[in-house]
Amino acid sequence: MKLYNVITLATIALAPSIGMPAHEAQSTVKQITWDFDNLKRIGGLPVTVDGHPKIISSPVGKAIEFDGTQDSLFIESHPLAGAETFTWEAIFRPDGGAEAQRWFHLAERDRETGQFVKLIPADATQTQDSNPRLLFELRVVNGNQWYLDAFTSGRPLMFPDKLHAIGQWYHVAQVYDGTMYRSYVDRELQGEAALAYKPQGEGAASIGVRMNKVYYFHGAVAKARFTFKALTPAEFMTLPKQ
Repeated sequence: MKLYNVITLATIALAPSIGMPAHEAQSTVKQITWDFDNLKRIGGLPVTVDGHPKIISSPVGKAIEFDGTQDSLFIESHPLAGAETFTWEAIFRPDGGAEAQRWFHLAERDRETGQFVKLIPADATQTQDSNPRLLFELRVVNGNQWYLDAFTSGRPLMFPDKLHAIGQWYHVAQVYDGTMYRSYVDRELQGEAALAYKPQGEGAASIGVRMNKVYYFHGAVAKARFTFKALTPAEFMTLPKQ
């Protein structure tokens, strides 16, 4: 099945058993793909641009590059809103820079305030988060290595011994199967933890920075995919050969 740069429903056909009604021989799994190949619409949705992110050509196709100081994108959609189980994948390239970077943020919008994070008065760089959220973060080590920090409300998956080289393209994923929360880099398990997860509500996404514009990302993002099901590593997106 070809995945278009719009919100789609992926239908997974199951082999019908003898005597099984046709409507029971299929299972429909919601799946959304975002291609970062332009600055106007991602996944069919309008994009708000801050700074001057750039469209680049790369070994994995077109991507959007962020400078680590002011570049970011904002999309008024939380693509995993309502998901009880999920797989969130991305293809990206970290290029070093600041030690802590929040490069992909999904957040539920507070129904009363319309906000995603609560700022602590007198210090806009500090936040007191009460909203459910999902993040891809990274930590840079010695300027030339990094490790993944996958996060959902109350549960980080961060493993400083799982180091990777800066300046290369990677596939990353975080997966929740109803019991366990897991993170992966290039299909290799980074770590896992038991988690009681509550589906998140409607909200928005930021790419290149945290929703409140702190912890900017230096690097590039090519693609993301959101599946309302826990996929196995064999079912992940394929990272093109570099």
